[in-house]
Amino acid sequence: MKRRHEGKVAFVTGAGAGIGRSIVEHLAAEGARIVVTDVDETAATTVAEAIAANGGEAIAAPLDVRSAEQIDAAVARAEATFGGIHLLANNAGVVTSHSLATLTEEAWDLVVDVNLKGQFLVARAVGKAMARSGGGAIVNLSTIEALVVVTSGATSQPHYNASKGGVPMLTKALAVELAGDGIRVNCVAPGPIATNFFDLETVTSEAGLAFMRQRLLIPRVGQPEDVAKAVSFLLSDEASFIDGVQLPVDGGWLTR
Repeated sequence: MKRRHEGKVAFVTGAGAGIGRSIVEHLAAEGARIVVTDVDETAATTVAEAIAANGGEAIAAPLDVRSAEQIDAAVARAEATFGGIHLLANNAGVVTSHSLATLTEEAWDLVVDVNLKGQFLVARAVGKAMARSGGGAIVNLSTIEALVVVTSGATSQPHYNASKGGVPMLTKALAVELAGDGIRVNCVAPGPIATNFFDLETVTSEAGLAFMRQRLLIPRVGQPEDVAKAVSFLLSDEASFIDGVQLPVDGGWLTR
């Protein structure tokens, strides 16, 4: 594997499991020192210890992305430990199962605050640290549901679609705002990925696969490492002339 992130420090949110864990493992294998953050401190610590056991460098920090105070504390710890931050994967996300008729204000606020406001708060704080480090790159995690409503069940989860629909535009605005500090900002839009974020058993079942194959051009469910590889590329110098875009990693879902 290329060591294209050698000497870089990567700050990753929601890194205790699923896509986030795959991202930090991939970045660590490519030479980055990792700040593993998650609302579940135990999960973050487990991932950081696994990276260290494999020869990498990582620290864990508890982080609810809705809390500016916790974000500032995690950034300060990263700078104190590693001397700076160069890369950010804004991955933390949440969903609840609600239709419009059943959607509560509390569920709306939770999903929008984590998925959209959280990315803003983290990018604001980490962006300042990146500027102090001489620049860097940010990748926000969106989804194909930022562009289309995907419903394989009884609910379309409008709050989730709305929260993720804001990510590509936030990405563009951040790209404009942070360009002067030498910071690129892009986003990745995963399609169906085999993680526990949704019901893994349903996603990987024969019925689930039959539903998804109506749209997929690549006839399989995506794996977390498919997303991690795309994130790593956009964070790397190989993507140094790419800024403000959304890259679907969706098996061709959005093509038809």
